[in-house]
Amino acid sequence: MFESKYSGPDDQLTGDRRVTEGELLWAAPTAPAPLDADVSLPGSKSLVNRELVLSALAGEPSRLRAPLHSRDSTNMVVALRSLGAGIDETDATGDFGPDLAVTPGELIGSTTVDCGLAGTVMRFVPPVAALALGPTTFDADEAARSRPMVTMIDALRRLGVDIDESARALPFTVHGTGRVAGGDLTIDASASSQFVSGLLLSAARFENGLLLRHDGERLPSTPHIDMTLAALRARGVDASSPEPGVWHVAPGSIAGRDVAIEPDLSNAAPFLAAAVLTGGRVTITGWPEHTTQVGADLATLLPEFGATVTRDGDRLTVTGPGSIRSVDMDLTHGGELAPTLIALSAFADGPSRFRGIGHIRHHETDRLAAIAAELGGLGGDVTEHEDGVTVRPRPLHGGVWRSYHDHRTATAGALVGLVTPGVEVVDIATTAKTLPEFPELWQQMVAPTPKGITLL
Repeated sequence: MFESKYSGPDDQLTGDRRVTEGELLWAAPTAPAPLDADVSLPGSKSLVNRELVLSALAGEPSRLRAPLHSRDSTNMVVALRSLGAGIDETDATGDFGPDLAVTPGELIGSTTVDCGLAGTVMRFVPPVAALALGPTTFDADEAARSRPMVTMIDALRRLGVDIDESARALPFTVHGTGRVAGGDLTIDASASSQFVSGLLLSAARFENGLLLRHDGERLPSTPHIDMTLAALRARGVDASSPEPGVWHVAPGSIAGRDVAIEPDLSNAAPFLAAAVLTGGRVTITGWPEHTTQVGADLATLLPEFGATVTRDGDRLTVTGPGSIRSVDMDLTHGGELAPTLIALSAFADGPSRFRGIGHIRHHETDRLAAIAAELGGLGGDVTEHEDGVTVRPRPLHGGVWRSYHDHRTATAGALVGLVTPGVEVVDIATTAKTLPEFPELWQQMVAPTPKGITLL
């Protein structure tokens, strides 16, 4: 029988609904009627943190237009600045903060990197630190210290990088020598595709580039690797995947780039699911015509619940059905969408099964255990499996919804609260990890607004 491997605070998944002293509760707004709203979103976290790393390693300056300003992106900016990159705020192109001008500098270690809760920082920056001269210590929030890191640590060791012999997780120190030989390398990236992306992003600066192979039972979130390859090629790097599970990056220079950051389509998930849940309409503005973001899959996933999806230029609209259909869904390539879709299925016309998402047990929290506990605490019926969950719809009631320091668990609670009066989300501010404006945008979407007004 499967047993949850949640490794967060001991009392958070026991069914105890008490709130610890000092925890802040956010009353999730209830939709008074089917929604009818336009929503604009800040830039993609996945894209901006890749472009920040490449800009710091490039041979010329870069400008990132309409970037995300969140905890994850701020941790990346601070990390790269500490290693020698110049990153300055400049005139804003978008509606959510200034653009970023990045000037590459000589990579120097002798610093400490605070990864916060950002998987992209803890897995993308160590290869950069290996190219710096001097020691760089990596640490993170307590909740992140148990996240899988041994694949990256061992990979860098096999590339000749000096890392503390006993280190297998955060904290650890990379003793950079200013060079990495590169060459052939095989890893098991079953726990996270970020191990692949982290190595590929720096590989053009390795003396022999990198021929990287995955040897493991599965490879989750492959669209994120496609995103990394596309970002490298856009900067003139010879980067390819000659066959599934194999990637090649040739040594060479990385070009500076003026790049517009797409809106974060994964952050669009709760907003678009809100249209499905309330039988209303929500439009996301600025939706790219072509993208490598996994959030683009929402256009094909939400119709499985009965929704209608239409496009008009850069506007993607989801209209909810009269009744939400149950689903049997493999989310191997889109695990970050799972908390939203699992929460949505709690209101379907029958049981739903979600598969291929065992890897999200190792994100900011054990997301499968968390969503099962929180839906269960409000009267739901969720069975965990090693690779996913089964949800059997039951009437839900109000109560406390814990977030576990996880932005996607928090937004799932907000979604449930749209049609379940009395839901109170613990620490909604955890959404600042990738979308600091979430509470305001959510309230604006729910509150009645005059027809034709775009919510910013």
